[in-house]
Amino acid sequence: MTELRLVAGVDCSTQATKVVVCDAETGAVLREGRAPHPDGTQVDPEAWWQAWQIASDGLLDGVEAVAIGGQQHGMVLLDDSGEVVHPAVLWNDTSSADATTDLIAELGGPEAWAEAVGSVPVPSFTVTKLRWVRDKEAAQRAAAVVLPHDWMTHRLAADRQGISQITTDRGDASGTGWWSPTTNSYRTDLVELAFGRQLALPRVAGPAEIVGQTAFGAAIAAGTGDNAAAALGLDLQPGDVAVSLGTSGTAFARSTHPTKDATGLVAAFADATGEYLPLVCTLNAARVMSATAQMLGVELSAFDEAALTSPGSDGLVLLPFLDGERTPDLPHSTGLIYGLTRATMQPATMARAAVEGLLCGLADAVDALRDQGLPVHRVLLLGGGARSRAVQALAPALLGAEVVLPEPAEYVALGAARQAAWALSGAATPPTWQIPVGKPQPAITVDATTIRANYKQVLTNTRPLLAAPYNQ
Repeated sequence: MTELRLVAGVDCSTQATKVVVCDAETGAVLREGRAPHPDGTQVDPEAWWQAWQIASDGLLDGVEAVAIGGQQHGMVLLDDSGEVVHPAVLWNDTSSADATTDLIAELGGPEAWAEAVGSVPVPSFTVTKLRWVRDKEAAQRAAAVVLPHDWMTHRLAADRQGISQITTDRGDASGTGWWSPTTNSYRTDLVELAFGRQLALPRVAGPAEIVGQTAFGAAIAAGTGDNAAAALGLDLQPGDVAVSLGTSGTAFARSTHPTKDATGLVAAFADATGEYLPLVCTLNAARVMSATAQMLGVELSAFDEAALTSPGSDGLVLLPFLDGERTPDLPHSTGLIYGLTRATMQPATMARAAVEGLLCGLADAVDALRDQGLPVHRVLLLGGGARSRAVQALAPALLGAEVVLPEPAEYVALGAARQAAWALSGAATPPTWQIPVGKPQPAITVDATTIRANYKQVLTNTRPLLAAPYNQ
């Protein structure tokens, strides 16, 4: 019997570090670990390292290669010695909303940004955070700016010091706002536009490159951003769109060509294989359902049953912008309920409206990918929110495509492990790993056209209100 070759994949996400150890040939998960991160949108990166140590404890014997999949956009500022000079500002920190508006105007508007890097910045993007921090005292000591996965990869290497050998990859670099997927190069002028001076940037490693070695002797692959890692873990094929309902909502697909969207809806990211990963992201996803269940005073399972069995929302519309919103670009917004009557002020109707509102936002995301010329034949529904039977039943009609349900798994960590296996093999393409797919809840027939039209009308008519800062 051939001895197994083991690889590890890490998901350094917003909420936790997750580690999977896999058979490099088949992708079978043999060991798993997890450790939480502190709450908040600004975090000491040392917390990620401590979570990695806890999550990986006892798992790494025999592991020959490891890769990090990290939350995109987070800004980590380092001094010349590699020390962190300011808490990492995470993707879901919207403090840079005003900085975003300024930066877009200073370069010449959305079209100029789309031409430069394929995407129009939103407050999630690292470039906007760099402008926000520019005038703070810590910024004076900054010598380099890196992303969470870059920092973790550098920290994992046994022989690295300072900032001279930090690496990133195309997938994560494409979320900064200063790297162009079209030219595969940095736009250092945009770093200077944002920060007022140049900073050292990580070298962009190749998709299957080995960039270092751990203290326990494993090769370190390049790693990537979380969405690119998930796409690799899912082995997305042409016509597939992944729709994830986690802390955030995302819709993304692989593309052989770069995209440019001056509307700002689609971010022109790169993937982890050398191709592209156009993506739409919302700030609000699964927690819309848990928050509505809490408001109604019921468990999430009862909320889900009510939404599934309700005959409809009767025109009740919920705009689910509970934490502000990234897409559409409404960082100051709050949630909004429209259409309250004595007939619609019922728990089941409210539950149904919450699920419909969540899915309408993601349907807009899928449509934005269609508008970029991407085919949508099949939607892979992912994340904690995908476990909702109501979501599964309503998604085919509202998203306008067949819906399949990949078996629950840590797909970001699996994608990182697959990248590690690829780097270890030295092959031209990633190894083929089978992705088990289950059957979702049977679809139910709804008037998707009317539901989406009502959602669009309420969003259009209330947008000026939602765009203004909410005075609590």
